[in-house]
Amino acid sequence: MLNRIRQAAQRRDSARNGVRVPSVLVPVTGAAYDEEVVRLGCELLESSQSSLHILYVIEVSREYPLDAAMNSVYMSGERVLNRMEEIASDYKCILSAEIVQVRRAGAAIVREAVFKEVDAIVIGMSYKETYGVYSLDEHIQYVLRYAPCRVILSREPLASRASSQAASSFGRSI
Repeated sequence: MLNRIRQAAQRRDSARNGVRVPSVLVPVTGAAYDEEVVRLGCELLESSQSSLHILYVIEVSREYPLDAAMNSVYMSGERVLNRMEEIASDYKCILSAEIVQVRRAGAAIVREAVFKEVDAIVIGMSYKETYGVYSLDEHIQYVLRYAPCRVILSREPLASRASSQAASSFGRSI
């Protein structure tokens, strides 16, 4: 009987508080919605002992070696990560941030999620149409298909669509 009461209380608490997880991966790109996505990731964390991993992905085209020196792109990533770390510092959590250079952003995000054993990926995106039809970027489709954990997708509001059309898709690439 006591077990049933505890289970009911846990269900009630989880319904009241929404989803809570011990670790979250948040890929960022330097887009306007990144701050909101980092805050959302922080709010999903269970406690001050929970981990937030912020990831900036640099996609390198095949015409360059994967380890090519891209100082300006790397510096841009550093600025983005520093800003996201400032935002996350308002929340009590264990924080890590890193930059990776890869061929495909989606595969890198899933690989990092598996390697870090995260419980959720929180990923942001802007509203995008291809040939007049709403569409998801290739990296988001990959993450939704292959991520072994919960994926929370946050699309920016339609009102900010015009301002985001000038922003790049994912990360900065050569």
